[in-house]
Amino acid sequence: MNECFLIGKIIGKIEFEFIINNKSYISISMFDIMINKENILKVVGYNNIADFCYKTLKRGDIVSIYGNLNSKGKIEIKEIET
Repeated sequence: MNECFLIGKIIGKIEFEFIINNKSYISISMFDIMINKENILKVVGYNNIADFCYKTLKRGDIVSIYGNLNSKGKIEIKEIET
């Protein structure tokens, strides 16, 4: 498991999807952050974290993220703070 601790600036629109799959509900939030003025990473959050990101975050916010690097090269958010 690859754990990550990142601080970056949200540079894109926060996308939100809601999926209904066999009586289970999944919300997904995705956005890009810039670290070190040159590296851009894609981050994704699920369920409660996705709801928090969509409701409270906006482009230009500086965020602190604790998460995991998944097999698709995205950071899966475990915890996030502004």
